[in-house]
Amino acid sequence: MPWRNVVGSLFCFKIFGGRFQVASQRSPQLSSITSDCIPPINFPLIDHHNQEQQKNNRMREVQLGSHTLRSDGVTVARIHMHDWFIFLLLVLIEFILNLSHPFYRYVGKDMMTDLKFPFKDNTVPFWAVHIYAVLLPIAVFLFVYWRRKDVYDLHHAILGLLYSVLVTAVITDAIKIAVGRPRPNFFWRCFPDGKDVYDKLGNVVCHGDEHVIKEGHKSFPSGHTSLSFAGLGFLSLYLSGKIKAFDQRGHIAKLCIVFLPLLFAALVGISRVDDYWHHWQDVFAGGLLGLVISTFCYLQFFPPPYKSQGWGPYAYFRELDMLATNTRPPTNGTFVVNQEDVERQTGNEGDDRSNGRFLLLSTDSNSCLSMQEIEIESETEGK
Repeated sequence: MPWRNVVGSLFCFKIFGGRFQVASQRSPQLSSITSDCIPPINFPLIDHHNQEQQKNNRMREVQLGSHTLRSDGVTVARIHMHDWFIFLLLVLIEFILNLSHPFYRYVGKDMMTDLKFPFKDNTVPFWAVHIYAVLLPIAVFLFVYWRRKDVYDLHHAILGLLYSVLVTAVITDAIKIAVGRPRPNFFWRCFPDGKDVYDKLGNVVCHGDEHVIKEGHKSFPSGHTSLSFAGLGFLSLYLSGKIKAFDQRGHIAKLCIVFLPLLFAALVGISRVDDYWHHWQDVFAGGLLGLVISTFCYLQFFPPPYKSQGWGPYAYFRELDMLATNTRPPTNGTFVVNQEDVERQTGNEGDDRSNGRFLLLSTDSNSCLSMQEIEIESETEGK
């Protein structure tokens, strides 16, 4: 009869309500999973809109500690002390490579056809490379730090950029010295008066300036191009993560910001061919080398830009995980609340803490406890 079904339903609802109340008293976080873990049954007495609002409020209540140079700068530098030591070692290696003589490759008279281009000045001087490939990205990093007060982002961006440029420089100069390929303007470097002289084997006998001749054997790969793509390529990856260029929302205009540093680096490479200081193969190899190394260095500290957490460094999210699990006390710096950061972090972090025999619940639906586990724990408590 219908009245029996009604009584049975009320009895089951009473039992379910009692068990859920016991579980809620032991773990207050269970109230935040109503809309995620319980199947979407439209009970007339349950306001799903309020439950979703409570979930959003819980996400916004998470406070992110600001990590400044004053509060965490020394700690971060101490953690990466060995990285800075290796950096100084690389600087020494680069200095030694610049003093080394390249391999003087055989250059015969029949090879001079492709090496008689005019000896022109550089359109982009070498000192300018350090300004746009190093100082300009660091200025962008400082601007981001001024806005977000995240010393992890600032330190890792600067360290990654310096490693990207320095490792590229070491590899580029090492290859230059080993290959010893003549530049397109080698003839005028070797014979500034235009009178070519060769030995009995047909090799050139240069009578120009020794330093100019030495630089004439360093064509492959292009140092200007490799360093430009190392610094500006790193900046391009950094900007693509910060502006969330690959957030799948279709804002294709963001790519203009991503491509702008790469375009400038490409124009620098083209200028090296136009100035007859490099062959096109030198520029292509240098650009590929700088871009690959900058990508490796960037991924050491930051997630790929197309990831949901691509806007921040790995260390930042590790700090959030430790704060969420109460394994690290908050810093002495002021607390800031970044709603977008909180929502992204809350949507990705997993909460593995335990409260008695109940696991605390995160906002991730994959970590929700099933109702069977709640009932088992309730029965155990009753015993």
